Amino acid sequence: MNSLEKIGKFAGNTFAIWVLVAAGLAIWIPENFTWLGAYITTLLGIVMFGMGMTLSLNDFKLILQHPKGVLIGVISQFVVMPLLAFALAKAFALPPEIAVGVILVGCCPGGTASNVMTFLAKGNTALSVTITSITTLLAPIATPALIYLLASEWLPVSFGAMFTSVVKVVLIPIVLGVVAQLLFKPIVNKAVPVLPVVSVVAIVLIVAAVVSGSRDRILETGLLIFAIVILHNGLGLLLGFLIAKLFKLDYTDQKAVSIEVGMQNSGLGASLATAHFDPISAVPSAIFSFWHNISGPLLATYWSARAERMKK
Repeated sequence: MNSLEKIGKFAGNTFAIWVLVAAGLAIWIPENFTWLGAYITTLLGIVMFGMGMTLSLNDFKLILQHPKGVLIGVISQFVVMPLLAFALAKAFALPPEIAVGVILVGCCPGGTASNVMTFLAKGNTALSVTITSITTLLAPIATPALIYLLASEWLPVSFGAMFTSVVKVVLIPIVLGVVAQLLFKPIVNKAVPVLPVVSVVAIVLIVAAVVSGSRDRILETGLLIFAIVILHNGLGLLLGFLIAKLFKLDYTDQKAVSIEVGMQNSGLGASLATAHFDPISAVPSAIFSFWHNISGPLLATYWSARAERMKK
């Protein structure tokens, strides 16, 4: 089991490298990866099923023990990133398909990678896990509603179709994961150490599918999208930290909220974009998946080193 944990840790630490390799190969030989497009929803469902297998009642105890931090984190997640996405789409006069793609990733809940980054940053990991769990469970309503409100200016958006998609790829797999945990706890406990590897493989394949399906458009607009993603992620991390500081949360909580707000479930964004819009709309999510796995570890390393210095 130790070897599985080591492999899982290695996969998590080198996630950005594998995403970059997959994207590079998908641009170089797209014909080898386009077939993966039909499996994006299934791959994300596997990731969400794994998340359900790791959820427990302890993840929600903080709602009663520390409601202020949880509330600030959840509200910030569904306010800061969607509004930033809308503002960036307007400010850069983005083409409709790309504007919708940026808004899509902005309206998604936090990803599980944020929990790992918060732990590495010596932030409040329990708070991070609680915020991720709650925003993910709220996603079937919050994400389609926000996309409908903010993206309809560029392209037609069906709330009902979005709601159905999020329920299928997020809620149902998570519920099944929780059920599996309750019914087959010994087996699930043995499987948990390998879940990081499964998640990394699934997200890497999703990125390869998205990039291969939009190769030519990416070569035309890739630098613009990359710049937007860096701004979106960086401003999200900054505003999340400042909001938590404004409401006088502890420093460890400020780090948790910052990372929760800045890091998105980009796999969900890619899945929704592929299912409901032009394939190029999934590209901001694919690039976000790569970039936040660079910015997150960099920020976590800085905060961790600062925490060590403060101890001395």
